Amino acid sequence: MNELGMFFAILGMALAAILGGIGSAVGVGLAGQAAAGVVTEDPSKFSKVLILQLLPGTQGIYGFLIAFLAMSQFGILGGTPVTSTKDGLIVLAACLPIAIVGLLSGIYQGKTAVSSIGLVSKKPEQFGKSLLFPAMVETYAILALLISILAVFNVGKFF
Repeated sequence: MNELGMFFAILGMALAAILGGIGSAVGVGLAGQAAAGVVTEDPSKFSKVLILQLLPGTQGIYGFLIAFLAMSQFGILGGTPVTSTKDGLIVLAACLPIAIVGLLSGIYQGKTAVSSIGLVSKKPEQFGKSLLFPAMVETYAILALLISILAVFNVGKFF
């Protein structure tokens, strides 16, 4: 086992979990601040604004998923051990799409959820439409998740 290679592999896994988690925490926090104000004024809107608040939380889940899958593929929880610095850098690269996109899309999905919460506060009957705005941001997190999944499961071909 190559220590520098393992360092880079673990760095990729950590970045996927940490940056996705930060993006989700910021996004959920922003939406939660808006949701609390709406619920203070009208407690009956709690369930609608809660759903909107929770949407940015998925990026943290996606980052955790990639970190776990990479751990199971590359010698930490089983799979093929990382034996060179090159292998570790390849694993790092496989984890970066969800790490970077998870951070940014979580934040921007939270900002979009804030706007949707504002819409629901004024026109609760528009809840269905209000879900579409943050869901559009989610699309890019899902695309990054798919790229990272494909990369993690195919990176062993380069070892």
